[in-house]
Amino acid sequence: MFFGILGAVLWIILAFWPAIVARKKGYSFILFFLLSIVISWLITLIIVLVLKNRNETAEDRAASQAADKVLEAEEN
Repeated sequence: MFFGILGAVLWIILAFWPAIVARKKGYSFILFFLLSIVISWLITLIIVLVLKNRNETAEDRAASQAADKVLEAEEN
């Protein structure tokens, strides 16, 4: 009984991790928190890490692409 309660509390605590990462990427905290509890916090974390960042602006993408081109030119 004790280990079951401990496991449930640990599961809920770990469910916050992917929800916080999702919020930082511009997705719903509540949606990913509930998904973490229902499915698995680890699977949800992998899903969140694969999702693109909604907070990224066009300027950020352009700067990233420019930096990639510079690094590519230096390699050649």
